[in-house]
Amino acid sequence: MTPGATAPPAEDLLRRIYLPRGADAAAFSMTTYGIPLLVLATTGSATLTGLAFALEWLPRIAAFTVAGTLVDRFGTARIFRAACLARALTVLAAAGALTVFGTRTLAATVTVMLLAASTGVLTEFSYVAAETAGGEASRKTGARAHRVQSTLIAIDQTATLAGPAVSGLLLEHGGPAVMLGTLASFSVLAATLGPRERTEPTRGAAAKRGLGTGWATLRSLPALAWLVGGLVISNGAIALLQAAVPVVVVTELNHSSADAGLIWSAAAVASLLAISASRLAIDRWGLWPVGAAAAAVAAGATLAVAHADTYRGYLVLIAILMAGEGGLTAVLRTVRSHLIPPDVFGSTLAVTILLLLLPYPAAGLLVAAVPPAQLGHAITAAAALQAVGLAVAFTRLRSLPAAPA
Repeated sequence: MTPGATAPPAEDLLRRIYLPRGADAAAFSMTTYGIPLLVLATTGSATLTGLAFALEWLPRIAAFTVAGTLVDRFGTARIFRAACLARALTVLAAAGALTVFGTRTLAATVTVMLLAASTGVLTEFSYVAAETAGGEASRKTGARAHRVQSTLIAIDQTATLAGPAVSGLLLEHGGPAVMLGTLASFSVLAATLGPRERTEPTRGAAAKRGLGTGWATLRSLPALAWLVGGLVISNGAIALLQAAVPVVVVTELNHSSADAGLIWSAAAVASLLAISASRLAIDRWGLWPVGAAAAAVAAGATLAVAHADTYRGYLVLIAILMAGEGGLTAVLRTVRSHLIPPDVFGSTLAVTILLLLLPYPAAGLLVAAVPPAQLGHAITAAAALQAVGLAVAFTRLRSLPAAPA
């Protein structure tokens, strides 16, 4: 904690950070998991579902070339509210179009593909703003930063718990308009709960340099750079699973879209439990031992899920995988909040998230190109790379100066 700084009271964190983050996380989860289900239900095509997944993530990556800079320049509150309101309007427009055009038509296909791209951009703008606000709150708590980050991850994972299942159920029983209307409602709620005061923007040259500043900052922090590098490789396997599960569950295992959503909801439960455990474990053993244990769990589970051939197997193993991922995320966010200088936090955060998202559009394109029956082989290869990447990263981290606990 900086000299003279005081930790924000719990009620202030709840009002300014946790409540807006909760509503935005719900919209984020419904967008991430619900839009591919919507595309599959609307088009009936596994190939288009994979392409929609790529379209959802490619613009998100492009958004990070400007999102961090805009947050640094204009402040978190303004960017957060603008992104949430724009997402609500976009989703409502798509709901109206699908009501008019119906499903399995060219117009409906164009609508859902454009929806995937546009919501991807807007969701990442709101996420960068919310994450920057969370990073600032973490810095003010000093050595207890991992507790704030654990709470934020718990909020995200709670949304992930409900978002996929709710999206699948609303889509199956209410149709596209009901699902999209609910997503828009969460977006409006997030904008309403967002802080009203203007946050002070960063006026220096660092904000103007944007991603260049973020990249230079990341390279100057070897502990953060190695951790991000390992997680980029790990995200390749997770992204492939996320893109493949709707296709595998619906077309190969003959289950419903609600069942596909339930897998990620079950995974969120496991992740929440892991986050609670990692919070206590970091207090006792420190960041790197906890991170290494979480990496071993994630890599082992991915290798196992590559050979699963039942719905129950997918559900259980992906839950174990995401438990390990929850521990890794707690470590990453804590390291970020400690090491990144405040005046370039938005730009550096954008670079780290940009790198972590690079595997997602590639995973969507891979699912679009590979026949559903062959996806298991692709998952096996991704799992092997994940295990090697995490092992190298955490072995290297042991030789670096320890990050603040």
